[in-house]
Amino acid sequence: LNQRLPLRKRGLSICTFHDLFVLSADYSTPEFRERFAVQARHAAHDADLIIAVSHFTATEVRDRLGFPESRIRVVPHGVNLPSHVTPVSRRARIILHAGAIQKRKNLDLLVRAFTNAAPPDWQLHLAGGDGYLAQAVHDEIDRSARRSAIVRHGYASPATLASLYQQAAIFAFPSFAEGFGIPVLEAMGHGIPVLASNTSAIPEAAGGAAQLLDPHDQQQWEDALHELCESPARREQMVREGLAVARGRGWSRAVDATAAIYREILG
Repeated sequence: LNQRLPLRKRGLSICTFHDLFVLSADYSTPEFRERFAVQARHAAHDADLIIAVSHFTATEVRDRLGFPESRIRVVPHGVNLPSHVTPVSRRARIILHAGAIQKRKNLDLLVRAFTNAAPPDWQLHLAGGDGYLAQAVHDEIDRSARRSAIVRHGYASPATLASLYQQAAIFAFPSFAEGFGIPVLEAMGHGIPVLASNTSAIPEAAGGAAQLLDPHDQQQWEDALHELCESPARREQMVREGLAVARGRGWSRAVDATAAIYREILG
């Protein structure tokens, strides 16, 4: 269920590709990129079928690895829905990001947009451990005039993350690139309006229910954050749209589709 296969081919094989950013961008260490690239190319050489988690990733597998499109199957990720969703009126004035603190997540832009545009009684919460070039984000936070309103949770356990999803009023995801974008779908499933980038597979994850923005345009993010903070009615509307998408994206659908592909290869 990942983009690697045993070194020796012993029979029919399928692997799942989640992204190929090691081949397309400088988002990890050279050592990691080299190791991952070798594994990805070997898997593409030996696999009989490849499952991609988005149409974006399927295109990357086709174009960057030369794998035949006819042998790629797309199975989007799913979401586990909570037993209850906190209403908009009872949520804290928190803008949440979930994911590693790293270059690819574009969090320095989010910190600046929050600093410049969020109302003074709002907070920014970052839930995720440090990743590649995290120090640049920490430096941006430390320079912020509103650093006391920015909470760094570090790695968040499933229970902590679930609690943050029930508290936050807005979810912001300015990532430069995602193979799918599970946090976007998770946030919508927990009843949070989502601001997200308009790049890579993120629009697929959002399913038309997030407000999509250019990850390079800080002014867009400042305007969108300010407007959403000031408009409970808009947040209510986006929550309804997000929940409708998430309720059709349960993990059981992904499981069934994956099992069908494994049966397909057996004839």
